[in-house]
Amino acid sequence: MATPHFRYKLHLHGAQVTRLALVGAVLLLLPTLAQAQRKAQSRANRGKNGTLKSITVQNLPSYDERWFHPGMYVAFTNSRFNVEQSAQYVARQNMTANAINSPSLGVGFIGDARIGGPRSPFIFRFAPGVSFLTRKVEFIPRGTPSDSIVTQDVTATVVQFPLLLKYQSDRRRNARMYMIAGISPSVTASNRRSDPLRNQLRTLNSDLTLEYGVGLDLFYPLFKLAPELRFSHGLRNLLVAHNDMLSTSLQSLSTNSVTLYINIQN
Repeated sequence: MATPHFRYKLHLHGAQVTRLALVGAVLLLLPTLAQAQRKAQSRANRGKNGTLKSITVQNLPSYDERWFHPGMYVAFTNSRFNVEQSAQYVARQNMTANAINSPSLGVGFIGDARIGGPRSPFIFRFAPGVSFLTRKVEFIPRGTPSDSIVTQDVTATVVQFPLLLKYQSDRRRNARMYMIAGISPSVTASNRRSDPLRNQLRTLNSDLTLEYGVGLDLFYPLFKLAPELRFSHGLRNLLVAHNDMLSTSLQSLSTNSVTLYINIQN
């Protein structure tokens, strides 16, 4: 992959280091959380002289006794393409291409089904949803001024069908951590091409991504809130080649994103 700008190289390595550090921290924390104490539904905190200061109440105490939990989510995504230059670019170096990070929004539903008995840590999650994605690629002709830079937008409404396996720690009062991973097939429902000059780059209408991340279950009296950070890597080359300067300078386009999910379940 050709990345002519030093800042793009730093961004790539920084993202990898961040992911490795996050996964390592989770692996260190999960054994501790797995040994969490199984205490009563309430806990009294007392001062030095035995005075009652506060009582911690366990919310939704029978939550894990149910085998199925519906819900919904809102997703805030930072998405970009992974760009690989073509052999023509390597030979001539007449145009460079760099991916630009773009924010996106998504919404969807959650269906969690427990695998095994009430104490099982494994949950199967199906979470269909719709994302409104925009990904950008910046093309820079060699030896031209900065005002000759061409930016291409790939904007689409994408329907996703994630199939995920969740591994959760033991609950400690009103919180627990979990890891989640799986695959997510997706289909493009519509492409928004409002500007012929900025929408020349074309991509396939379907994708398959590898997903993995971590989250935190927070139990409240009426529902469970779970912020989750998930990484996604596309497994397909989405580039639709045309006989033009833009597409012939590329070998492949694959997706890459980091998403913050806000999950709500009852």
